[in-house]
Amino acid sequence: MKKIVLIGASGYAGSAILREALNRGHEVTAVVRNPEKIALTDANLTVVKADATNPATLAEIARGKDAIISAYNPGWANPHMYEETLENYPKIVEGAKQSGVGRLLIVGGAGTLFVKPGLRLVDSGVLPEAWLPGVKSLGEFFLNTLSKEQDIDWVFFSPAGNLGNLQPGTRTGKYRLGKDDLLVDEKGESFISVEDYAVAMIDELEQENHHRERFTAAY
Repeated sequence: MKKIVLIGASGYAGSAILREALNRGHEVTAVVRNPEKIALTDANLTVVKADATNPATLAEIARGKDAIISAYNPGWANPHMYEETLENYPKIVEGAKQSGVGRLLIVGGAGTLFVKPGLRLVDSGVLPEAWLPGVKSLGEFFLNTLSKEQDIDWVFFSPAGNLGNLQPGTRTGKYRLGKDDLLVDEKGESFISVEDYAVAMIDELEQENHHRERFTAAY
């Protein structure tokens, strides 16, 4: 059993990760702004109302834990998503470092994955314009800040191009792993259900196969 701090536990990816972690018997401290959004009850779940982007607050909550999993997202409808992502994610990293926690696992984006040599998904022209502030800011954080971080054992876990957007979610427990290139199936589609993304995230938590690097998963 791992003791985990989960940021963004009420969100799309975060809620799937929360369910997967609890189902596997891990002890989860969910840090959220609105505790009423967490409907789950479990003996291994503690819900804390706090601002995870305050380094001192996060450090205090995470002290003594095994890992922090961050599904932080300012909100896709937030007009300041780009600015808040770039402002707040370094604060989460700082809080994690101050806590002394062993690992920081981040729900990354697919935007910086390569669709062909020299061309990243975010620059390919296929993403909806409304997604770009979130995609670009998380990508810039990864490339310009996180990739240079040497003081904590971090991973940036990029999902497939479509995270549960093509079909109803299912948990198969099966997936393929990659590194910096967008994974596609025989039809040229890049997809993983949010449930199987959560499986892969908790597998990484348990197995610790990646260190200070980005990886990705898809079917």
